[in-house]
Amino acid sequence: MNEISGQDGALPVGTFAIVASRYNASICNSMVAAARETLLNNGVSESNIRIIRTPGAWELPTATQIAMKDRSVIGVIALGCVIRGETTHDEHINRAVSLGLMELGIGNEIPLGFGLLTCNTLEQAIQRSGGSLGNKGAEAAEAVIEMLRLAKKLVEVPESF
Repeated sequence: MNEISGQDGALPVGTFAIVASRYNASICNSMVAAARETLLNNGVSESNIRIIRTPGAWELPTATQIAMKDRSVIGVIALGCVIRGETTHDEHINRAVSLGLMELGIGNEIPLGFGLLTCNTLEQAIQRSGGSLGNKGAEAAEAVIEMLRLAKKLVEVPESF
């Protein structure tokens, strides 16, 4: 059985954009720090990391789309946090942002890491942004790195694969 994965190998050279919401700042800042650290630990230089801030999660797809138009950008990590309130507003935001980011990921040949927390409580968000359940910022950055390595290998694979 032939198997290809992006768990190892060299990364292409280019810019990584971390597109992150300013809303729920402490949660998003923790995810940005973890994503940045993950990139640095994988050999990405500080000068190749661009952090782009949006007012909230709703604006993540627009800023991501603009960032993807920059030819130097090889990967994008979208980070945000929406916490349930008294109405269904969060459901509409989460669905629209998730679908918007998915369409950008499919429509471009640039890996896009999904780090939108959709939590019921602040405590859940804290646990997913550096607490007992890890950090979704780091996980989104790891996914982008793996996809870049995988894409490179897929291009190099003989047509018979």
